[in-house]
Amino acid sequence: MRPRPTAFLGVDIGSSEVRAGLITTDGRPLALARRRHEMAVDADLGIAEQDAEAWWAGLVSVVRALLEEADADVAGIAVDGHGPTLTPVDRHGRPTRPAITWLDGRAGHELEELSQISGLRGWALGVLPAALWLERHEPEAAKRTSWYLNSWEALTLRLTGSARTTLTPGQPWPVPDALAGLELPPARLAPPIRAGEAVAGLARDAADLLGLPAGTPVVAGVVDAFASFHGARMLRAGDAVDVGGSAGGFGVYWDRPVTAAGSFTTPAPLPGHHVVGGAMAATGRAVDWLRDDVLGGGRTTDELIAQAALIEPGADGLVFLPYLAGERSPIWDPDARGAFVGLTLAHGSAHLTRAVLEAAALAIRHIAEPILQSGVRVSAMRVSGAAARSDVWNQLKADITGFPVEVPRVVETAIVGSAILAATGTGAHPDLPAAIAAMTAIERRLEPNPERRSVHDRSFRAYVTLHPALAPILRVLRAPVARVAR
Repeated sequence: MRPRPTAFLGVDIGSSEVRAGLITTDGRPLALARRRHEMAVDADLGIAEQDAEAWWAGLVSVVRALLEEADADVAGIAVDGHGPTLTPVDRHGRPTRPAITWLDGRAGHELEELSQISGLRGWALGVLPAALWLERHEPEAAKRTSWYLNSWEALTLRLTGSARTTLTPGQPWPVPDALAGLELPPARLAPPIRAGEAVAGLARDAADLLGLPAGTPVVAGVVDAFASFHGARMLRAGDAVDVGGSAGGFGVYWDRPVTAAGSFTTPAPLPGHHVVGGAMAATGRAVDWLRDDVLGGGRTTDELIAQAALIEPGADGLVFLPYLAGERSPIWDPDARGAFVGLTLAHGSAHLTRAVLEAAALAIRHIAEPILQSGVRVSAMRVSGAAARSDVWNQLKADITGFPVEVPRVVETAIVGSAILAATGTGAHPDLPAAIAAMTAIERRLEPNPERRSVHDRSFRAYVTLHPALAPILRVLRAPVARVAR
């Protein structure tokens, strides 16, 4: 009788679905599962919220599916998730209101206020701006709340009964100085713990729901992008990643902090490095939007990509701005809007698809160009998520960015990254670099095609000039007008 393999459970709370996998000590996936959930978005009001109870239901569903598929001993668990996403919960981890996601734009004033007080910006402030907004605008919901947590922290609380705020190596803890004189009670902020450290054992009630032994070690996770860095085998300065997903993002490791227009620099989740990069708002969701809402949903994404592959680079002069939910890096404009520019009667659905695929790569290049100008060098860009399964899209990204593209053995890199943290926190590997080296591998590499560079340079020049050119027109279109009765 063959012994049961030992595996680590990595759970990824994405913007559109919960994903999970059982990953062995040497990085082999025994089983993968996913379950979709929705996001409530009102772009005009800047609202983007999710039901955190749906995350928990999704986690329970995917874990039970994994255990039915793979007969393994689960040696540890870690959860990552999208963020900063404020998840207000009671002491049991149950939500007191919908989670305020990273896409929500209502706490802009609080973000700037806290930045001025603390000297920290963006990611380093975590959920504090949204929590301060909630205290000011929804005091009744705030009174019902015991903890202000991120998405993955809230589910870790449900798993263990222990509320903790996770920090990456070198990340400062801006409390209490940042909160002095503000309406945000420090008692609602959970004590900090470093990612990769053990939180507690799996609680009995959670164990019964999941079908796992009570006491299974649960390790502190990270934001999904950082989990993807681990799962994409980011180990050295110059290693870069396209994190994929609904939003999209780009990051590169470097040996020191870097200042680049429109980007952030923060201590990397791997000790001894910094990460410089940026996160977009909807480059991944743009493909789903085109497939389902524009083209009617009659074809799969793979079918659309196959048709787009028949179109010449540059989409016959068609450029797409993927600002369907505003944009974050590098323009940081919540009022930005999407556009197809250059349409003619000669363009069809394949051209639209090609333009949307190219826009995802143009957006990466838009972030990367100032970073490269600051002296950072990219050795290769790893790709992740469902998009990484398409070598048509991978080659397109290589051609547009000029970076060699490397495809990991398991493209669900956030799942693998969380499993790596679980393995590290339980002592299966001596440290985080050793765990990354043992549990990841690069499967193939695609080089940029220099013959396509000139046409993509033309598209990029158009791409970067379109947002400022269209901004005055968009202001006119957003101006209030009297409604006409039908």
